[in-house]
Amino acid sequence: MSDILRRSIDPLRNLLPARLRPDIPMVPVVRLAGVIGVVTPLRPGLLLSTVARSLERAFAVPRARAVALIINSPGGSPTQSNLIYRRIRQLATEKKIPVIAFIEDVGASGGYMLACAADEIVCDQFSIVGSIGVVGGSFGFAKLMEKLGIERRLYTSGEHKAMLDPFLPEDAGDVKRLKAIQKDIHERFIALVKERRTGRLKGSEKTLFSGEFWTAPKAIELGLADAIGDLRSFLRARFGEKVRTPLISAERTLFGRKVPAVNLAQALADRPALADDIISALEARALWARYGL
Repeated sequence: MSDILRRSIDPLRNLLPARLRPDIPMVPVVRLAGVIGVVTPLRPGLLLSTVARSLERAFAVPRARAVALIINSPGGSPTQSNLIYRRIRQLATEKKIPVIAFIEDVGASGGYMLACAADEIVCDQFSIVGSIGVVGGSFGFAKLMEKLGIERRLYTSGEHKAMLDPFLPEDAGDVKRLKAIQKDIHERFIALVKERRTGRLKGSEKTLFSGEFWTAPKAIELGLADAIGDLRSFLRARFGEKVRTPLISAERTLFGRKVPAVNLAQALADRPALADDIISALEARALWARYGL
């Protein structure tokens, strides 16, 4: 009787959408691309607020065999990197779904932190991986202002409130305090990598955590990544030729437009000076340029 019932149901199963068919493996895909943190008010980089909903929707896909992350990021804000990383881990633990990261051009610095949220890290053979360190930079205009005869007038309450002001001469004490903060962030980053890559790291700590970056084959040799491949081929080999990989993006409105992460009118009202936008764009470009892109 069960065979008769199964034969009668099989033709009907083919009429169901793929996402409802139990015989077709589903691996939802979330793309995490760009500089991490705010770049400009109208073009925000990767923020928890802009990717959280996509992640939640991906982990909510019925019968998902895994969640795939496509990562292409040179890094950026350590705080936003960690917030996104933690949200991925929370969802993976809650839903008991494995995560696979696929690094494209770059998975470096904060981008590599995002990759560490996955249980496996797969790269293209030309991917840039690593840069486990902390970097900060600024400009100094004190001599230029003196040359132009411009007087800096700054009023503060708090001994270190004007620390690292680019219009004041560099202060050795300020630099020391900044380096102490960077060291603390670096140590926390190292601890995160060690936790997520337990038993797989093979290089010396001096090498692994120097801030250096490598192409995928060397990264795999050092235990920072697991395999070379692409999303389609890797997932087909793992879950079968029928595997479906729907891209989970921001929700859309009734008329098909993406729900904006930033209110456009508010962003225009709060828009900073053009110089700020230019500097932000240059900083974003400089992050990509560090990896030859």
